[in-house]
Amino acid sequence: MSFVELNLHLSLLKNIDFLGYKEATPIQEKAIPALIEGKDLLGIAKTGSGKTASFVLPVLHQLLGDALREKNRSPKILVLVPTRELAVQVSEVFKVLSLNFSDPIKTMAVYGGVSINPQMKGMYGVDVLIATPGRLLDLHQSNAVELNKVDTLVIDEADKMLNLGFQKEMEQIINLLPKKRQNMLFSATLSKQLSGLNKVLLSEPVVIEIETKVEDVELINLSGYFVSDDRKGPLLRYIIKEQDMQQVLVFASSGLKADKIAGKLNKNGIQALSIHGKKSQSARINALNKFKDGELRVLVATDLISRGIDINNLPYVINYELPRSPKDFVHRVGRTGRAENKGMAICLVDREQTHHLKVILKKMKRYIDMIDSETLEF
Repeated sequence: MSFVELNLHLSLLKNIDFLGYKEATPIQEKAIPALIEGKDLLGIAKTGSGKTASFVLPVLHQLLGDALREKNRSPKILVLVPTRELAVQVSEVFKVLSLNFSDPIKTMAVYGGVSINPQMKGMYGVDVLIATPGRLLDLHQSNAVELNKVDTLVIDEADKMLNLGFQKEMEQIINLLPKKRQNMLFSATLSKQLSGLNKVLLSEPVVIEIETKVEDVELINLSGYFVSDDRKGPLLRYIIKEQDMQQVLVFASSGLKADKIAGKLNKNGIQALSIHGKKSQSARINALNKFKDGELRVLVATDLISRGIDINNLPYVINYELPRSPKDFVHRVGRTGRAENKGMAICLVDREQTHHLKVILKKMKRYIDMIDSETLEF
């Protein structure tokens, strides 16, 4: 379906055409009409499916039709996200799709790890506020922002928002919002916690679940190696060098482990940086930009931080350690094989984790031919 058929505002269609987008993705095709009608919505679709634009476009469409937007510290649109990187990413989508509007729409992303003062000063006149929960509450407590006029709430990556200790903050924020509002929840996976939030937060919602196509899954070539923990580092370096990988995203279980992996790679002549929650915001942005621009060979990341890594043609993902949940595994491998580009996801697995790997693969309905690393010389 073309975007013209979705009856979006002409100013939006001009920007969509300028960006070269022709056809709406399945989640956009189903979500945008329902959201324009003002309905609550729960949208489930894999990473890279166009979820962000599926709420950005109807939100901007509605703002363009609102001639009574006031300049104050009370944003009309609130988008909650789990990480700084995702806040910046979503903000960029809003900004690029609202270029050259005759009545400019002000978008702002706020998050922790940086000074709060510029965020407090910049809050006046914000129409769309994208925020991590903790920093939003800090700004509210400082009287920098009011939430009593929010008429649209978007929770992006809702599965993560419920699994990372945000529950208490989310409850506080929701209690500050007007009871009458439009609610949108988006996630790559549907969990029990998400179903529970759906019942509490959404009113007669439209539920959209986009099944991953077989051909999309097959764009990701899965492979794995059985390897003991003490040999994972040498094996990782061997794989990167032997396959001449030039842009590799490596997943680690913690920030400390990510730092150690990156350090070892650099000592062995493979340029690498780590990115995790304990890094400064400037260090994280620098590492991410270098990786996206192809100036950095290896980026070592934790699961949460990876939510802001959005690269259409990322060729390699390596699971240095398996994640705890199948859902996190789906998110990890979903960073490659995007936008119809093929990708490879490699798992380094201790034999004691074989059962856990089988559980993950069963959920994905996939199979991996495992290689015994003992047969390799490295």
